[in-house]
Amino acid sequence: MSDARASSAVAGIAPTTARRPHGHHHIHHHSATAVKSTEAVSAVSMLQNSMQVLQRMDDLHLDEDCDDDFEPARVTALVAETLGLEEVNDAEVSALMRESLAVAERLAAASLMTSESAKRRLQARSIELGLPLAPSHGLGHGLGFGADLEEYVPPRALLLYLVRMGSFSSAPRVVNKDCQDDDVHVDLAAREGVCRWCEQQLRATNTPAKLLSRRMVPVEGPPGRPSPHWGAEDSSTIRVMQWNVLSQALGVNNDNFVSCPEAALDWAVRRPLMLQELVAAAPDIICLQEVDHYKFLERALSPLGYRGLFEPKPDSPCCYIPDNNGPDGCALLWRSDRFSLLGQHRDRLHVWRIASNQVVLLAVLRHEASGRELCVATTHLKARAGALMSKMRNEQGRELLRIVAAHADGRPVVLSGDFNAEPSEPVYRTVLEHTGMRLASAYSKASHREDDAAPSEDPVTESAQGEPAYTTWKVREEGEQCHTIDYIFYSSSAFSVDALLDFPSGEMLGPGRVPSFQYPSDHFSLCADLRLKDTIPEPRPPGRCASERTK
Repeated sequence: MSDARASSAVAGIAPTTARRPHGHHHIHHHSATAVKSTEAVSAVSMLQNSMQVLQRMDDLHLDEDCDDDFEPARVTALVAETLGLEEVNDAEVSALMRESLAVAERLAAASLMTSESAKRRLQARSIELGLPLAPSHGLGHGLGFGADLEEYVPPRALLLYLVRMGSFSSAPRVVNKDCQDDDVHVDLAAREGVCRWCEQQLRATNTPAKLLSRRMVPVEGPPGRPSPHWGAEDSSTIRVMQWNVLSQALGVNNDNFVSCPEAALDWAVRRPLMLQELVAAAPDIICLQEVDHYKFLERALSPLGYRGLFEPKPDSPCCYIPDNNGPDGCALLWRSDRFSLLGQHRDRLHVWRIASNQVVLLAVLRHEASGRELCVATTHLKARAGALMSKMRNEQGRELLRIVAAHADGRPVVLSGDFNAEPSEPVYRTVLEHTGMRLASAYSKASHREDDAAPSEDPVTESAQGEPAYTTWKVREEGEQCHTIDYIFYSSSAFSVDALLDFPSGEMLGPGRVPSFQYPSDHFSLCADLRLKDTIPEPRPPGRCASERTK
């Protein structure tokens, strides 16, 4: 699910699917028989102009670590100056920015290839566009490439444009308080009472809403019990839940679920279904994204012993929707009878030293039964398809790992989130190949089917082969979108995986997929039973993890 679905008025960029590779902002090429020569010359001229804009962006003065919004007026002035014009209109800026982004996308795609492949691709592009690239400066001179062409870094001004899409929205920014559930009371101290409350709420909607049934399945052995347990007797097992719950404001106004009945998106329907899913899973630790009704979750789960933290996005797209319930963000909750909070940390992720709109929320917890400490973190990386966004997610992943490693300070780690990246993307490998934390993906431990690919000698490829077929399955105007982009990562030296929550089949979901009257989000929750191993390295003395925010 995109976290940058706010209007992009200046760029005129249409939202794209979360995982459709090579499907947006392409430069269209036409044969000489299909396009008049004057039109071809005009097209090349536009691309040359956009390349000039892209190159000049690096000359723009920006602070070394820039957290400010990039004003659209600066883009307009830059375009006019680059092209030697006294002024340009919004339509010209929009067209040039689209083409500049398209060029940057091609350069990013080239940098994901081998160095030799990148050189050949860039050589072909320079001939195609009629752009002289001086050999003495290298093929990537002025375009963000280093001398070896192995790493493409987009111009900083373009990065500011990409990471702060909300700054370019034509809609006014309205930050409302989280108050839409103030009249709802779930003062029930028992799980059974909460379940009854949810059923009563659903009956009052006069809809066929009924939550899908799911079960925990052992990683090895026969299928587990139909319903997850509540209050595990085994104190060495920790159940972790990961779930993008779908922002109510975005789900109703921005996401365009064409096969979802309108009534199924009503908050009166989604609210009890969401609470049912949380309570049925009986997790010890809950990691959530796209939460824009945190107060309700806090009040509903508090009687069951949960305590939690919430961190909103700094420029949430929810705030550009008039009837919003405040910004969406990440939430982290834990059972207070099993854990105590030792420290917390909230941070903004940076992309090449530019602050993005994505956050990380982290807590250091003490497991009361064993006395062991662990670090739990959750995040929601940037959405949108293409090589450029893939590289940005990888940079966010690097920053995320740096933050988590620093605050874990040698403790075992649980890292979960909506990474908006398939296992084939670089950020998946970046997480698994972090040498310090030795992370593994919980769902890669699921049993392989008989028709699965043969085992790979590459551990990351082997892990990717074990991931579920999907963690999100929705239908939009452009068709079905079925992707694996949500993960629970854990320290393999500290935990083993006992059981995993299964996924409903396509037959169970029906042609409309999700969200629906059966399920309140377009992402499925993940649950993993992580067993503490007997031997865990002792954590070092408490480090930097505290309640303050890192700027």
